[in-house]
Amino acid sequence: MQVPIPLSRRRWAACRPVRRCRLEAPDRGGYIDAMPASIDDLFARLAELGIETTTHEHEPVFTVDEAKELRGTLPGGHCKSLFLRTKKGEMYLVVCNEDRRMDLKDLSGRLGAGRFSFGSPDRLMAALGVKPGSVTPFALINDREARITVVLDGAMMQHDVLNYHPLVNHKTTAIRAADLLKFIEACGHTPHIVDLDAPVPSA
Repeated sequence: MQVPIPLSRRRWAACRPVRRCRLEAPDRGGYIDAMPASIDDLFARLAELGIETTTHEHEPVFTVDEAKELRGTLPGGHCKSLFLRTKKGEMYLVVCNEDRRMDLKDLSGRLGAGRFSFGSPDRLMAALGVKPGSVTPFALINDREARITVVLDGAMMQHDVLNYHPLVNHKTTAIRAADLLKFIEACGHTPHIVDLDAPVPSA
């Protein structure tokens, strides 16, 4: 059974998983030496874990506003994912509600991390195997040495169903919040669920 999602626009169409592929080449230092996982690999991995999802196809989107315009009444929590790094090269994936305003200085203090900046497209591709506009927690399938710290917005996790790009920005996949945690943990990560509305701890 799929996660039920009514469609309101013709431009959204169901996406069917196709044949399974397998990545066998090893990684070095958390960077991808083999080809990054494809959407087919992702869906195969989700199926192996017994995770049910529903995926819809649409025109490519690069911003939250574009996604809002295209999705119609697609239910569930709608989210954005930020790929960040510190001056020391530590990498973070912060996933939050799409409308949350994120102050990077506030966030670094909240997480007790160094000063944050956005990771470059090259670093993003090397670490997570996706391009800007397609950043997603599903890309953790490519971080096979678990070098990235995963931070999840506590308010986002209150939704039963969450929506993310499945490695590409012309599709959206709905997954239950509990299954998102299952997937992330199966990728070798321990996600940190953080109350981003709580006061920032004093230094």
